[in-house]
Amino acid sequence: MDGRAFRQSLGEFATGVAVVTARGKGGELVGMTMSSFNSVSVDPPLVLFSVDRKALSLPAMQEAKGFAVNVLARQQENVSNQFARALANKWDQVKTSVGHAEAPLISGALAHFECEPYASYDGGDHVIFVVRVVRHTVHSDAPAPLIFFRGRYRDLVDETEREPTWPLPIHY
Repeated sequence: MDGRAFRQSLGEFATGVAVVTARGKGGELVGMTMSSFNSVSVDPPLVLFSVDRKALSLPAMQEAKGFAVNVLARQQENVSNQFARALANKWDQVKTSVGHAEAPLISGALAHFECEPYASYDGGDHVIFVVRVVRHTVHSDAPAPLIFFRGRYRDLVDETEREPTWPLPIHY
């Protein structure tokens, strides 16, 4: 399979953008931008994210006692870019507070999910982290989410809100 074409096809699925942060075993702060964040379960409250096996932060993430999933707001594109760069000073001019297991909570995020390790799985060239949410906070004062689609940041064009018809048959 052509890897580039596969990635391009995956880019057709619009996602929000999150920065997952943690404090490594040695006390170092780690964080990385990702769009591979998803809900797993409500009972128990589980979410997942995946990390490339080549990521320099992977060992620290695997040793972390806790994580923060920081769901970015539209005006945080610069934060997304900053945490997407390997070996950059990711924490420069980023305001944080301390969350569960000393994982940094990025100020201005739409939502924070403070988590503890639950399970990890082989995901091919990635490691899949399933984490248990111990606290969550929504900051609905931000105007819009940061959206990623077709390899680019996007804005919501039509912000008309519509109620879905539940239950959707795809969930059952």
